[in-house]
Amino acid sequence: MEKALLVFQTDFTYKEGAVAAMYGVVKSVDRQLEIIDATHEIPQYDTWSASYRLHQYMRFWPKGTVFVSVVDPGVGTARRACVALSNDGYYIVTPDNGTLTHIKNGVGIKEVRVIDETVNRLVRDDNKHVSIFHGRDLFGYCAARLASGIISFEEVGKTYPIEEIIEHPIIKPQTISNGIEGIFEINDPNFGNLWTNIPLDLFEKAGFHHGDRIRTVIFFKDKKIFDEVIPYFSSFGMAENHQVMIYNNELNHIALAETVGNLCQNYGLGYGADYKVRFTN
Repeated sequence: MEKALLVFQTDFTYKEGAVAAMYGVVKSVDRQLEIIDATHEIPQYDTWSASYRLHQYMRFWPKGTVFVSVVDPGVGTARRACVALSNDGYYIVTPDNGTLTHIKNGVGIKEVRVIDETVNRLVRDDNKHVSIFHGRDLFGYCAARLASGIISFEEVGKTYPIEEIIEHPIIKPQTISNGIEGIFEINDPNFGNLWTNIPLDLFEKAGFHHGDRIRTVIFFKDKKIFDEVIPYFSSFGMAENHQVMIYNNELNHIALAETVGNLCQNYGLGYGADYKVRFTN
């Protein structure tokens, strides 16, 4: 039987040995398992970003891939440790703390199981009293057993109702009389771009097209912090250096960028429900 790929994302960084310890556990279960890094740079404790990043890349992987997402500020508490099976055939091994939000609201979750720690937890003399590293002792270990075929999905543990999955609130964009408004859901941390919750098709239905110059107003907690008429381009190369522009991103959502610059840093912008953006003709 072909073994599943293992894809990891965490907020651990590479500054110490946590990632290496997780991977050591995986290889101790099955040396043939292939491990791929998605990212270990999720912002600290940010389960919203963990959820969004799974949504960003998961569907481009082969069906049956096992994703391990460990952003776990509640480690060692009563929060559930689970494995979810998405409607499109992927497994997500994660604390149930909001990380499944975008997958549940997007493709949907077919089934979710709580990890049976009496069977699917690493037990060694040197970790029996450790409650703060479930990435190594629970999520990484269980994911390796699942990916290798040692256990089936049914052997992960008991099912629980999909309705009980912990979710972050999802804010929807709103059409207005002469345009559309939404929020910045996430950023592109390396380049400082900001991604909105406005899908391309809704933006076009509001009357906007490539080449338009669009009044763009950004609010932080209802205080106006940006108000300019900026172009809507299909590619960064169409703008001048340091020009602020609108584009549709890799997920076909509307986004803002400062070309060859950093919009977040240079304009003091961020993401989240407090950052509202309005586009008008």
